[in-house]
Amino acid sequence: MAAVETAYFSTFLLVVEAGSMSEAARRLDITPAAVAHQLKLLERELGVRLVVRAGRTVALTEAGHALAARAGRVLQEIGDLKAALSDEAATGELRLGAINTALHSVMPAVLAGFVAAYPDAAVTIRSGVSSDLYDAVLRGELDVAISLHPPFQLPKTLQWDELTDEPLVVMAPPRWAGRDALALLREEPFIRYDRALSGGKQADMFLRKAGIVPRQRFTLSSLPAIAMLVDRGLGVSLAPDASVPWLRGLRVARIPVDDPYRRRLGVIWPRASVRTRLIKALVQAARKAVVKR
Repeated sequence: MAAVETAYFSTFLLVVEAGSMSEAARRLDITPAAVAHQLKLLERELGVRLVVRAGRTVALTEAGHALAARAGRVLQEIGDLKAALSDEAATGELRLGAINTALHSVMPAVLAGFVAAYPDAAVTIRSGVSSDLYDAVLRGELDVAISLHPPFQLPKTLQWDELTDEPLVVMAPPRWAGRDALALLREEPFIRYDRALSGGKQADMFLRKAGIVPRQRFTLSSLPAIAMLVDRGLGVSLAPDASVPWLRGLRVARIPVDDPYRRRLGVIWPRASVRTRLIKALVQAARKAVVKR
């Protein structure tokens, strides 16, 4: 497929996303007439009508719907082919996923190391919970993800590199650092790490085993936000010990608890990929950015 035809597919998908030729033209910084001309050439090449005008918007024909469902995959395959044929793969695109904890901690150092190796590569970053990122890597929607290890054995098609593990700790204002960890959880206002997340689930299991019903004040899914609330003296929390840059400057004591659980943070990626060079550079940068405990 010629490069100009590939561009027409991209224009068609943008029209579908934007809902009108004028909005697609604005995003492409060309005239609506130029967008309409590209669509006409694409329709002539395929021999079908793809869109019909509906006032200021456009509506897809049956053929248009069929093309929209497949064109994205076609363009992705073309991009993969270009990357596979490139000796250096230095100007490709890397689709990276990351959990929020990684985004707010190691990600700047990881990206700095990656850019040093591949300064012309483009990185698209998608945030999410580990389970969603795992599924996206498995489906080929992401090339690599910095996430937690799933609670099951990985399929042989995926590779895992563990960066660090994090034990549960009580996060408390420094004035309470000398107190017993369990007493703090029983007696002081509690800031819960969301039980929808693996670290929050494990914290909840620990509390149940210890027979502790905390005085819950807040529930959050962000460890940096929890740390800031603890810094303000608004309560204590039980969460994975993420010793990362956002804790610097905050007055937060981390008190160990007797629990074997350690949250495993690492990098997951497919063993076979046209972007192997970029992925390996990202993994290497992550290894340097995260110090194992």
